[in-house]
Parts: sequence; structure tokens; C-alpha cells
Amino acid sequence: MNTADHNRQKKIAAINDFSGFGRCSLAVELPVISHLRVQCCPVPTAVFSNHTGFQSYYFDDYTDRMRSYIAQWKQLNLRFEGITSGFLGSAEQIDIVTEFIEEFRDSGTTVIIDPVMGDNGKLYGTYTQEMREKMKRLVTLADILCPNVTEACFLTDTPYQAAGWKRSQLLEMARQLAGLGAQRVVITGIEMKQSIGNAIYQKGGEAKIISRRRVGATRSGTGDIFAAIIAADAVNGVDFEASVRKASGFISKCIAATERRGIPATDGVCFEDVLHQL
Repeated sequence: MNTADHNRQKKIAAINDFSGFGRCSLAVELPVISHLRVQCCPVPTAVFSNHTGFQSYYFDDYTDRMRSYIAQWKQLNLRFEGITSGFLGSAEQIDIVTEFIEEFRDSGTTVIIDPVMGDNGKLYGTYTQEMREKMKRLVTLADILCPNVTEACFLTDTPYQAAGWKRSQLLEMARQLAGLGAQRVVITGIEMKQSIGNAIYQKGGEAKIISRRRVGATRSGTGDIFAAIIAADAVNGVDFEASVRKASGFISKCIAATERRGIPATDGVCFEDVLHQL
């Protein structure tokens, strides 16, 4: 078969871990991206039986196999309209993602980076200072950057505050993130009393905050769903602000459906119930 035949459909390379239970990372990215009519090509960084929010889990680190896995894609001469990365478990994995972007990116590729580093003002326990510095370099390769507030603070060296953010502070931080290289930035999951906000900025445009009324409790996997929608929409040419509004609205529907079922917080959101509405 001519290798060009592999590139007749839009594709996104999704670099993330795989959790068999808990509805997060690749397990939600794959169906969401596929539903939006883009082929999702996973690059697993690790395999979990269930995510780390549970008391115990099986874990298989995939770092030493990632380069051999990716080498086969080079032989197939694959090209990607989108490259997205999520949780990276080591400094070496950040290096591998950097190499992947440099190898596969071309003028028609959009790079979407969700710099999964921490939450609630703290880095994750596995995150080292070396990883923090390498992530700061990796995000300079992003076309679209979608950190949460904690990650935005670490990337811009801004002091974290749990509450009381002024709109001007958040919008300035979004502009600073764009100054690192991304054309489009969204700071996700901003606590705004009865609402959840997203601060967005596009170079050459106006910075703004989009908010939506809070529905239910915070749950795992919502950031992965958000990033998957942003990635697929970018590849499909959807307006960035419209995509952010769609992603936040869809997650609200997911959480509402999950609350109706009384699903434990560890188990993610029942996106299956509302995927047809995306």
C-alpha cells in the first residue's frame, strides 16, 4: 500500500496515559475525538488499571517503549493535523514529546498542550523541579495551551491564590502564557463563587473570561475531555472561543448526567450518556 493512503483522513496524535477504569486520559480522549470525526491515534505513556485517585492501582510505565512505538509511525510516514499531550510522568517523557513534535509537526499541524502539573496551588507529588523546567520549555512549542490556574501560576511564576482573583490578574496571566509562544490560551477551571470560568486569549485579540454556572462536584477526567474537544475543534477549523464554550457546556452536561446516576467521584463523568449531544 502507498504510505500516502494513511494520510487521507484528519488525525490527532494523543500522548497520554491509559487508565482502564475511572474515565480519564486516553480512555475519554479517544471516543470524544473520534465522535468529532477525527481519527485519534494514541501514544501511551503508561498503563493504569484505574487512575491514581483510587487507594490502589496497577501501573506499568511505558517510557522505555515509547520511542520504538513512535519509530514505527515514522516508517509509515504518518502525518498529523493535531498533536496533543496530557499527563507526563517523567522528565524523559517530556523529552520524548518534544522530539515527537519536532519530528511530526509540519505547517498543517496544530499542537495542543495540557501541561498537567498540579492543582490547588501545588505540584503533583511525582513532579520534580527538572520536570517543571522541561515543561516550561515544552509549552513554548504549543499552538494552543490549556492549563488550569495552578499550572498557569507555575508557568508564569505567579503567586497562587485559592480565591479572590481579579479578572485583570487572570487575563494578564493568559497574555503572559501567550508570550511563551502559544497563539491561543485558555486557563481552565477558575473558581468564581457559583460559576466556573475559563480565561481565554488569542494573539491579536481581546482577552476575556467565559463563565458557566457550576453543576455538581469536581470530578476526574473533565480536563481530558475539555482538551480533547479543543484539539478536535482546532483540527476541524472551529472558532476558538466557540470551542471553549462548547467544551465547558458539554462538561456541564456530563457532570449533571453523572450526578443523576449517583456515580462516585473517583469514577469520572458519564460522558457516554450525552456524547450524542456534542
